[in-house]
Amino acid sequence: MRASGVFGAGTQTRVVRPTAAGDARRWLGAAALLALVLAGVVLVATSGGPRPPRPAPNRKTATLPRPGTPLPRDPRALAGALASTTAALDAAIDRWRAGGDPARGGPPRDVSLLARFEQRVYLRLGRRPALARATLARLPRALRPAARDNVQARRELARITSVHRGPPPKIRIGRAEPADVLRRDYDAAHRRFGVDPALLAAVNFVESAFGRLRNRSVSGAQGPMQFIPATWRAYGLGGDIRDPHDAILGAANYLNASGAPADERRALFHYNPSPSYVSAISRYARRIRADWRAFYAYYAWRPTI
Repeated sequence: MRASGVFGAGTQTRVVRPTAAGDARRWLGAAALLALVLAGVVLVATSGGPRPPRPAPNRKTATLPRPGTPLPRDPRALAGALASTTAALDAAIDRWRAGGDPARGGPPRDVSLLARFEQRVYLRLGRRPALARATLARLPRALRPAARDNVQARRELARITSVHRGPPPKIRIGRAEPADVLRRDYDAAHRRFGVDPALLAAVNFVESAFGRLRNRSVSGAQGPMQFIPATWRAYGLGGDIRDPHDAILGAANYLNASGAPADERRALFHYNPSPSYVSAISRYARRIRADWRAFYAYYAWRPTI
């Protein structure tokens, strides 16, 4: 089965038995959608890595960044903005999980605004290597691994050659399942097939922005985990290719058949035969494993074309 999605990047390559070669043509069009969303949108924040203790901002007095707020140009100021926004986002996510209900509805306003601002910083750093080096060097040491992974993952996805070819696709966006509903699906798939929930979350994130992107790729990949129908028939367990629960179980089945959890990189290469895709997914999964607040931050990405 092949997946192709967040933004359509993945693609399954075989129907009955996955092979290492894969058919590159199946993921070329899917990756085009990926870069369009990643490069042209103001999206979410990410977090990751154990973070140093920071005082939680006072909800009543903290100033939330407005959409379109100018980003600092100086590396030191940009590093300060990223560090303070990440700390505020962590605190907002903690409040959401403690006093809200991530199993119902989307993220609250403070999570959304902080996440979008943080992601704008990462988008800029991903496009400007010199600025990224100077900014990351000025970050608190504890934040650097997460920042490095987030910047590099975006660059890896942008390296997929097909993202620069052909006319821009039409984008259809829908609602994602609530964050904790998705987490239950990842956990159920883990219990059945042994695939790490963080890996499934990273694939779901990159393939379809957690199911928000409803496009079918030029290769025919569909659904939240972007399966080619022939691969879905082999690994989809008789479920609905567009149903998030069924798609996550099918992806875990396919990844398990391709080598996960023993060899996740090999399994990811079967999912999409692109080293850049494998690297990007691995980096996002690493951040989620290190701190599940990263998942809630990634979940707050709001693709707007």
